[in-house]
Amino acid sequence: MPLNALTSTLGKKRAAHLLRRTCFGGSISEIDTFALLTPAQAVAQLFTTGLPDPVLPVDPLTGTEWITTGNAQSEGFELERYFLAWHVGQMLANDVEDSLKLPYIFRERLVFFFHTHFTTKRSVINSSRALFYQQALFRLFAIDGEDITIPADDPMDPDVVVPKNLKQLTKKLSVDNAMLVFLDGRFNVKGSPNENYARELMELYSIGRGLEGNVPEPEFDGDYFNYTEEDVQAGARVLSGFNVDASFSNIDEETGLPRGVVKGGTVASSHEEGTKTFSSRMNNGVVAPDANLLLGGNPTEESVLDEISQYIDLIYDQAETARSICRELYRFFVYHQVDLALQDDIIQEMADIFTANEFKIQPVLEALFTSEHFYEAEAGSDDNNFGSLIKSPLDLVLGFMRNFELSLPNYQTELNEYYGLTIGLLGAIDVQGMDYYEPFEVAGYPAYHQFPIFNRSWITTNYLTNRYNFIRGSIVSQDPEMGQVDILQFIQDNFSGVAADARDLIIAISEYLLPSSENLTFDTPDVGELTVERLNYFITAFLYSPQFDADPEAAWTNRWTNGIDMDTVRNQLTNLFNAMLQSPEYQLM
Repeated sequence: MPLNALTSTLGKKRAAHLLRRTCFGGSISEIDTFALLTPAQAVAQLFTTGLPDPVLPVDPLTGTEWITTGNAQSEGFELERYFLAWHVGQMLANDVEDSLKLPYIFRERLVFFFHTHFTTKRSVINSSRALFYQQALFRLFAIDGEDITIPADDPMDPDVVVPKNLKQLTKKLSVDNAMLVFLDGRFNVKGSPNENYARELMELYSIGRGLEGNVPEPEFDGDYFNYTEEDVQAGARVLSGFNVDASFSNIDEETGLPRGVVKGGTVASSHEEGTKTFSSRMNNGVVAPDANLLLGGNPTEESVLDEISQYIDLIYDQAETARSICRELYRFFVYHQVDLALQDDIIQEMADIFTANEFKIQPVLEALFTSEHFYEAEAGSDDNNFGSLIKSPLDLVLGFMRNFELSLPNYQTELNEYYGLTIGLLGAIDVQGMDYYEPFEVAGYPAYHQFPIFNRSWITTNYLTNRYNFIRGSIVSQDPEMGQVDILQFIQDNFSGVAADARDLIIAISEYLLPSSENLTFDTPDVGELTVERLNYFITAFLYSPQFDADPEAAWTNRWTNGIDMDTVRNQLTNLFNAMLQSPEYQLM
């Protein structure tokens, strides 16, 4: 079952699926628009280039940004909270023009993916500026179809083209200020190596230990099959000598973003000199200093960066690195379960695309999102990928906002109101099991790495109760506040053509908001993707619990058609949406 291209139009179900996986969900109108497109047309829109840079986060006590200046009056922990609240707005494309909203959100979805891959904890970093600049690095590399072009100083000289791909991002991240703090790279010095970053770089961020449940037995002490303890130690020596730049003034010429600095100034005095040799697992690779970059035989910032580049090249030269990264992409966007058969087929094809395109993720995702496999999984199979993932708390909360087109206050003119709402959303995400930018483990949020449970870790009795509480508090029968749904207006705007028939209304809503919703019927068992029992549960919650009328469905039609007793209409719609959105189906994507 290779990644065969799906060439027909998406239709409603596939369009909603694509938007859930790439943009935290879609509005009714967005789903309708994408339904008329082929996968290739829809995905081309998501990978739109030339997107605007985000406005910088603002300290409400000064009314100005603090990222570039360092000038703020709020406390550091408050600035971290404002940064995260600011990012909620980015993920919802707040104040972005409508034509660019979907690609803008998709870019932020990729930023979030990088955060789950290259993990960071705000309590360890303890710097909103470092967090911002790391995220800016992710954003720069998120859409990587086109390389970075740096205009030459002399118009007679050719422009400089810098690769934009995951390998290059890994190189830049290795000297990123936030990462130097998070995994102790700043403490890694000649004569006293700190192996934390080298270890996690190989185990979590690149080559990995292989497919979980199928890792061969080690052949000797310190053997991780794809690499060894010797390789971790050699990698630590390559990475030695860098420190955090607390002033954020050391700017990388290729990215335009701050990076760390070498200890010692002109001479990288804390870097381990000499050649670093790797094990047979890494093809006996060698990282050697470039004599042309040394100063009097001593390492410099340029020579250390070159060694790091050689080291990352060596890692990406290993075939398992591409497979490991593509497994993670697959688990994030498609399904958590990867067995040997899937690895030898779909994952290997993704890895081949990744390698052939110089480690860019865009061609991989384009092939994945336009494939039959991304939707129906396999021709002739009863199984598919619709609703195969449990929504993360972030997906649930932002997806709810996207489904109902709930807007945030304007960041420029209603800053306090904006922070009030987005900090509240972060609180709702937290109590559902995701403390944003504060994962429990150095490996990140368990849902994205913990074998074999993966995304099932999002569901506990307490977390599920808090999901339902969020939905219940966001759907009101009248006088909605910011962040709440005017449910009557929503139906009038989107379902007025079918709303008079209660059963048709339930089916129509299901087709947009629930992942498995084809061929729905109240009459014939085993025909639709939702059971007759589930649909009857929805209509019971809608009109029969409590039952006010002798014939509730006829009474609903009369009220809706004639616009009478609208308080009852509002209350019944509120009951319906609470039942549908607190269902197991709405927790899936």
